[in-house]
Amino acid sequence: MAKRDYYEVLGVGRDASAADIKKAYRKLALNYHPDRNKDPGAEAVFKEVSEAYATLSDDQKRAQYDRFGHAAGQGFGGSTGDFDPMDIFQSFFSQGGMGGMGGFESLFGGGGARRSDRAPDLQVQIPLTLEEIAAGTEKKIKLKIQEPCGTCKGSGAADGSRPESCPVCQGRGRVRQVQRTFLGNMETVATCQNCGGEGQVVRNRCRNCSGSGLQRGETLLSVKVPSGVEDGNYITLRGQGNHAKGGGKRGDVLVVLRELEHDRFERHGDDVLLEHAVSIPTAVLGGEVVVPVLGGEAKLKVPAGTQGGSLLRMRGLGIAGRSGRKGDQIVRLHLYTPKDLGSEARKLFEKLGTLPECTPQGTSKSFFKKLVNHIFG
Repeated sequence: MAKRDYYEVLGVGRDASAADIKKAYRKLALNYHPDRNKDPGAEAVFKEVSEAYATLSDDQKRAQYDRFGHAAGQGFGGSTGDFDPMDIFQSFFSQGGMGGMGGFESLFGGGGARRSDRAPDLQVQIPLTLEEIAAGTEKKIKLKIQEPCGTCKGSGAADGSRPESCPVCQGRGRVRQVQRTFLGNMETVATCQNCGGEGQVVRNRCRNCSGSGLQRGETLLSVKVPSGVEDGNYITLRGQGNHAKGGGKRGDVLVVLRELEHDRFERHGDDVLLEHAVSIPTAVLGGEVVVPVLGGEAKLKVPAGTQGGSLLRMRGLGIAGRSGRKGDQIVRLHLYTPKDLGSEARKLFEKLGTLPECTPQGTSKSFFKKLVNHIFG
């Protein structure tokens, strides 16, 4: 499903100021935060709002988005890329984004919303041929991931026991710390070191996973690669990577796209360049030649009197770009000069060499064309 416009998501105009964007995000984030709003779909809206804010609150990202729309992002080469909506939320409210309403912890009754650590992301590279890039493709990749332990079902506890609430943080996963400074007491919130932010501790650990709740596994993923991608672009498969300890959020898979060098074509954006040799008679008299194109072959019309190094354009036979426009194929023609001539061919070339039209000083192309046509039949 196509993404909604970020300005529409936040309910602001395209000329909205930074303060307007911050105000809109504050209202929506509080309304749709999963710990406050239990309605189905609230978490998806919260994520959408956070993604919109992550882009529009950054001047550089906003400028790219205003120019290219979602094509500047969506995982293609360092846009919004990998982000955690919870991290954005906490950073916003812990840095005074509430406008005098208090800090992040006060949003949830002073205790803070416990959130297990997010699993680390995975990165994998996929090689692509120019033909695959031109038309788009779908790839299958097999990955080694961390998945819930089959013995303890991800709890980390041995059979007959269960995780207990952490006595240090009382199950919140975070603890408050007060530091004295020359400006007075400063209160901060940090991850509980006793439980690692999970809010639970395991006394009797599962022997299969040593209490981690995770084991090694495999997953088979399908990656749809749109046409027109470039080397170094990446596609983010959200929530399809490693599982997290304690039932936390799954990590993402970053699929980095690598363009393989082609043995015939040279890419220039959405256009491709082909070096192709033609015979001297074809260049002089004109005609049609069959040339390779991405995914097959096509006929190319060579005008009479074509010079070596001439560029001919074959429209719409290049790469289908993300803008929807299909690039062209550019053919640079080279004259094929035979090295080993038979006696008959040598006589013909020797005869041509005596004619003024066959030298750079010759001017009568029509006469030369008639003569060559007569000689070569």
